[in-house]
Amino acid sequence: MNENQIVVCRCEEITLGEIKGTVERFQCSSREVKLRTRAGMGPCGGRTCRGTIDKLVEQLGGPAVSDEVSLSYRPPVRPVSFGVLGGGTK
Repeated sequence: MNENQIVVCRCEEITLGEIKGTVERFQCSSREVKLRTRAGMGPCGGRTCRGTIDKLVEQLGGPAVSDEVSLSYRPPVRPVSFGVLGGGTK
């Protein structure tokens, strides 16, 4: 399987090839990979891919996770009806 077919972040559909290319080009940390590619910024907030991204960056020569500020988790997005937003009934 081609590294451009291996999806690391399912929410944002970021592939192994995109992450690898970003780390090699910019020599960046996990946090920078997140900001440059949106990996870990989908509805799950990085709960499914954060560990994988951290390990990939470290294996590709980026800084170890312990050397940087770790990525934060975000609560999942929940749908809200227009009635709730407009002050109507649920």
